[in-house]
Amino acid sequence: MELMLGQHALIAICSHLLFITLTWWALQGVHYERLIKKGRVLQARVLLILVTVAIGVAVSNFFLDYLGYSKSLPYIFK
Repeated sequence: MELMLGQHALIAICSHLLFITLTWWALQGVHYERLIKKGRVLQARVLLILVTVAIGVAVSNFFLDYLGYSKSLPYIFK
């Protein structure tokens, strides 16, 4: 049981990091500079990091939920 919890935690951490990195890469293609006031570079960077983490974790949670649901499907037939 403890081994399964450890594996689940490792998969969740790797999934979160993967999707946060993928989201960061995808957001680099957006020209958000036009939306930011002049002289607010630090605030824009912090906002970009927070948006990246929020989107990446949401997508990762969707992926992990989907994985968990797919593992539970065989119990339908028992």
